[in-house]
Amino acid sequence: MAFDERLAQRVIEWFGPDPAISTKKMFGGLCVLHHGNMALGILGDELMVRVGPDAYEASLRLTGAREMNFTKRPLRGMVMVAPDVLVEDHQLDAWISLALGFVGGLPPKAGGKTGRPGPSG
Repeated sequence: MAFDERLAQRVIEWFGPDPAISTKKMFGGLCVLHHGNMALGILGDELMVRVGPDAYEASLRLTGAREMNFTKRPLRGMVMVAPDVLVEDHQLDAWISLALGFVGGLPPKAGGKTGRPGPSG
């Protein structure tokens, strides 16, 4: 599955030169990792957001969000966000901030890479 390169670029630009951020091609898309922990992903034209179990139900009630059922089972703590609610920068900012609110509280993964290649790898 190809991923939306423009959305990927917007996400990467949001972080700027943050050494805590890396990207990795996964699930047929692009994942953004914070200290080695998956925070976000771009699958097709949707944004995959790791919100954590505590914010999961509330996140599903937000406009454009749906459960992530990549494995044919809902993954609690992960939501998919429709592209039509990511058009404005403030909309993307809100979802990225939600993801960082969760993964920022996780311990860094041992051996987690720092730095990142661009969206094409």
